Amino acid sequence: MALIAIKGSLKEASLPDVIQLLFLGRRTGCLALADRHNFGTIYLDEGQITFATIVNRRDRLGDLLIRTGRISAEQLRQAIAAQEDDRGHKLGEILVGLGILSRAELEDYMRLQIEEAVYYLFTWTSGTFNFEAGVRPESEDFLVRISPEALLLEGARRVDEWSLIEKKIPSFDLIFSVDQDHISQSAPTLSPEQQRLLPLIEGTRDVRQLIDESGLVEFEVGKALFGLITAGFAHRVGTSTAAAPKANNSRVEEHRNLGIAFYKAGMLEEALREFRRVTDLRPSDSTAPLFLGLIAIRQARWDEAAEALRHASDNGVPRPAALHNLGFALEQLGRLDEAEAAYGDAAGRARDDARIMLGWSIVALKRGDNQVAQSRLVQVRQLLNGKPVPALWYWASSLASSGLDDANGALQAARDGVEAYPNNAVLQNNLAVLLELNGDIDGAEAMLRAALAEDPALPQVSKNLADILYRIGRYEEAAEAYQRAAKLNPELGDDLYFKLGNIAYKKRDHARARESWAQATTLNPGHQLARANLEMLDLAQ
Repeated sequence: MALIAIKGSLKEASLPDVIQLLFLGRRTGCLALADRHNFGTIYLDEGQITFATIVNRRDRLGDLLIRTGRISAEQLRQAIAAQEDDRGHKLGEILVGLGILSRAELEDYMRLQIEEAVYYLFTWTSGTFNFEAGVRPESEDFLVRISPEALLLEGARRVDEWSLIEKKIPSFDLIFSVDQDHISQSAPTLSPEQQRLLPLIEGTRDVRQLIDESGLVEFEVGKALFGLITAGFAHRVGTSTAAAPKANNSRVEEHRNLGIAFYKAGMLEEALREFRRVTDLRPSDSTAPLFLGLIAIRQARWDEAAEALRHASDNGVPRPAALHNLGFALEQLGRLDEAEAAYGDAAGRARDDARIMLGWSIVALKRGDNQVAQSRLVQVRQLLNGKPVPALWYWASSLASSGLDDANGALQAARDGVEAYPNNAVLQNNLAVLLELNGDIDGAEAMLRAALAEDPALPQVSKNLADILYRIGRYEEAAEAYQRAAKLNPELGDDLYFKLGNIAYKKRDHARARESWAQATTLNPGHQLARANLEMLDLAQ
């Protein structure tokens, strides 16, 4: 089944509708949701929900286990203390490792936690969603399988209730206070959730703090508080945003977490906003410039990428990563000497990193130092140590061999590349060029047509195919391929328009010949043959 991306607004398509669509299509991937400064993800496997999380939302597992009496507060403290020394494992894994919970019990409680996260996401009525097919959780060892059908009915009920709750509690920054005298006089029957909240609603905590400190989920707090407000036992006394927030560690961490989540989901503008906020709050932050540089690279803003990554490299970011990406940005800018230095510095600090060595090889190739490029490419193969060789390696190896006049080595590298990556149009195109140079015109044409079928949007493939057809006198087919290439990239080269003009002239279409030759001289004012042909047409009039 083909991978698809689904994007949209939650105002136009509700989350339950989106999940039902993915369920019916048996889709596998990650559904990312963003609403202003909130971000959540739901992972699916063949339409079944396997994991869900909300960035900067407190992990409820410990609260849930204590509330149900499954573990004691002391056992939770013991697990949290153990986690301090083992950051690579989540709280649930620690509890299983300590023998406090069985794996089966953990999966049951995780199922509840995931369901609560999905229910809360159902209440988001604004923002955007973005489904990326094939994406799976990075490091979640305990995944479940929950049928969305089991959640949609309960979710619909909660959404209906939440629409009423929001009329009394429109935001989580509101502060409420309880009228203790009124409660004492009325002696109402309170729900367990209301009894848990009552000591906390004393006029200083906002709703978000009530959620965090009570251990209850958003819906439970909202429903309990709504009941107290409706009965007249609680009333609003203020908002926590009345005073300007301080740039404390937790705020910086929240923006950073959101930025990383947005970046991983490919929501680059949102990620850019969050990391810029980090730098506003803490100009000395060392990680934000790295991500700002990575975002700029993905948006092809090379100057900004180079500036941000140089700043990151100078301010304590793990240097190989920053220097590697800095070298790539400088390479795209054509600042090859600086790129050479950045890659060299990165390679010196991460001697076993094949990716850095490959990038360094490409820079040497672009600088025309084919011998150095070839030597570095050999080191890349050694560092890979039997792991799959990237397609880029074959491309670079064939070009480096060609630059060293090693025709056999270039052709072998190109053949090996197409064998390893039979659907890679760029490698097919390179092999076709080398086959033509070796006199195998039929093989070159066949390879170019295969590349065209794989990726019709590559203008150079159409151009190279047209050149072969032109040279063997198949002018009608050549003209069609040239026109396709020109449509894909109008500035592909003066040679393309010169040959289009020649073909038109052979067909006695002088108007089109004039147009094509004129375009060739626009792209290359020094194209003497095109100018001579235009003068010939003028004299013939």
